[in-house]
Amino acid sequence: MAILWNGDNPAAGLGVGALEQAAAQVGLRALRLPVRTSSDFSGAFQAAAQDRAEALVVFEDVWLTKHRVETLNLAAKHRLPVISLYKDFVESGGLVAYGASLPAVYKRAAYYVDRILKGAKPRDLPIEQPTKFELLINLKTAKALGLTIPQSLLIRADQIIE
Repeated sequence: MAILWNGDNPAAGLGVGALEQAAAQVGLRALRLPVRTSSDFSGAFQAAAQDRAEALVVFEDVWLTKHRVETLNLAAKHRLPVISLYKDFVESGGLVAYGASLPAVYKRAAYYVDRILKGAKPRDLPIEQPTKFELLINLKTAKALGLTIPQSLLIRADQIIE
């Protein structure tokens, strides 16, 4: 599998390392594809094709989300299914998204802002992790790639794009 990420985002670099370790535990080899400018995309996808990547994980941030159409067009050209964390990639043509529900995360953030505005000290507030996750599957993309999504996965999906 190939991992596309913003090479200028240090947090993404940490996440990519964790993803590589997880991939190795299930017998997958991960190819790092850092991109820093728009001109890096073509070379990244050529490297994925040369390495015979069978899927592309997009480690999203604001900059990569801004370039999602370009990313998805290149992925379609190279027949790479795209897996991401957020639904905007799946709604734009990616195959699968699995990640924290952003509306739920924003709702909790609003709760924290409210507490702080009412006088709570941020250091006194507990650190929380997301508790609601979403699975989205784009069946149009699956069909275009000649992939069959197992029924067991479709049953678990929160949203299916047909």
